[in-house]
Amino acid sequence: MLFDTHAHLHFPDFADDLDAVLERARAEGVRGMVTIGTDRETNRAVVELAGRWPDVWATVGIHPHDAAEATEADFEEMEGLARSEAKVVGLGEMGLDFFRNLSPRDVQESVFRRQLVMARAVAKPVVIHCRDAHAETLAILRDEKAGETGGVMHCFSGDVEVARRCLDLGLLISLAGPVTYKNARALPDVARFVPADHLVVETDCPYLPPTPHRGKRNEPAYVALTAARIAELRNVDAAELGEVTTRNAARLFRLRLD
Repeated sequence: MLFDTHAHLHFPDFADDLDAVLERARAEGVRGMVTIGTDRETNRAVVELAGRWPDVWATVGIHPHDAAEATEADFEEMEGLARSEAKVVGLGEMGLDFFRNLSPRDVQESVFRRQLVMARAVAKPVVIHCRDAHAETLAILRDEKAGETGGVMHCFSGDVEVARRCLDLGLLISLAGPVTYKNARALPDVARFVPADHLVVETDCPYLPPTPHRGKRNEPAYVALTAARIAELRNVDAAELGEVTTRNAARLFRLRLD
């Protein structure tokens, strides 16, 4: 039993074979997937896609890369989708990216804060993107009381101390394909450190495929490889880890999985 908490199934990478992609995931025991919105167009796309399958859900958000393009109408539409669409289970992907800086930092921060306020208003958990901005991201999460809604640090890239601070804020930690890489650096220690009830797994597909699929398109079935590596690092049974992380995902997104 597995759950992919972060995918981009609406991307063109899956346009030609999405049905087969989903069937491969189910064959690997993936009980659910969340496809993640990042801007005006993708927010609409994820809601439409999630409506097609009972085991696919969606989030709506504005990625830091797209923060500079966000309009008042985008925020209004996003909140409307979060309130009215049953398959929308969270807000995000939101956060800060000071590595690529595709939007000005002050704009990233204001758009991030606005979405955190919105998440409290609609009572939905948040999906956080953070790259080269851990101190700033954590400060904003604390200021905006992210623990009131709950949320997840997607594709976690920090060390144990950053993970500890995220946990103190009431957030879950999501590990993706990089935990399987030989140059994973701090991630193996994070995989061992995070309490079992605060850990989830993801693919971030089509990006970041786990070993041995690096350089290829990632897909939800491969979350099994990431989970297996985490189980190895934690010295627990892979099936047990899958069940625990699936329960955590269901709790995070307030789902009942049949």
